[in-house]
Amino acid sequence: MEPVSTSQIAVALATSLLLWWFSTGAILWLVRLPRAAAGWTLGVSSVVALLALIGLVLSARDTSVMGAYGAFGFALTVWGWHELGFLMGKVTGPRRTPCPPTATGWTRFRVSAETVIHHEIALALTAVLVVALAWGQPNQTGTLTFVLLLGMRLSTKLNIYLGVRNPPITFLPTNLTYLQTYFRRARFNALFPLSLALSVIAAILLRHVATDAGTPPGEAIGASLMLALTLLGLLEHAFLMTPSPDRTLWGWALGDDNKQSRADIVLAAAGERDR
Repeated sequence: MEPVSTSQIAVALATSLLLWWFSTGAILWLVRLPRAAAGWTLGVSSVVALLALIGLVLSARDTSVMGAYGAFGFALTVWGWHELGFLMGKVTGPRRTPCPPTATGWTRFRVSAETVIHHEIALALTAVLVVALAWGQPNQTGTLTFVLLLGMRLSTKLNIYLGVRNPPITFLPTNLTYLQTYFRRARFNALFPLSLALSVIAAILLRHVATDAGTPPGEAIGASLMLALTLLGLLEHAFLMTPSPDRTLWGWALGDDNKQSRADIVLAAAGERDR
């Protein structure tokens, strides 16, 4: 069995990048459709997510290169369904009001968690389901992809809670603008370097698997796809502390609005309060 070539790894990296860019844009576009379209959007996406779960089960038995691509794509589809439900405001948390101005310390953490806890539980349960469906199967690309996305999301949320220079306010549709009041602006937080370090370690390990001559082709391609996702996660973390090109990348999906300036004012006030 010949190892994968550099060009095959490059194709996998590019595929992961394109899927990330397009799927993110598609979700941002769908959640900004007129309210009348919300029902069919969620309905169709739910059917697609169910089919993707079935695809995860089937692809977990396939150790070929196409099996790796399939498992990766199916995992992204299930993840995208969760993100769509969250940004549509269907699965968030019991608290849907702005952060109390006097909330600090444990109180601020508690009320912040209440805004997203239902979504976090749904993600955790889905992760358990994905692990169970692929348990003992030779192709774990789908499972590892979903777990990787879950880990990066948790890291991002904790960093935003602790404070970053550039919270991702661009992605929030109007129905979730209250979440801006739970974000905090700060020059630095203690978790940030740890998040970067763990991302770098994961990238190094995945690169080793992808380029090792002894790695089976399907496993090498799966590692390459996840390597690109890890590097993108590392980049997204970096953009939490530097200006991000959100509108450059997804202007076609975000449309025209004035939320940026309004959110800047809200976040500036919140940042001053929490320092």
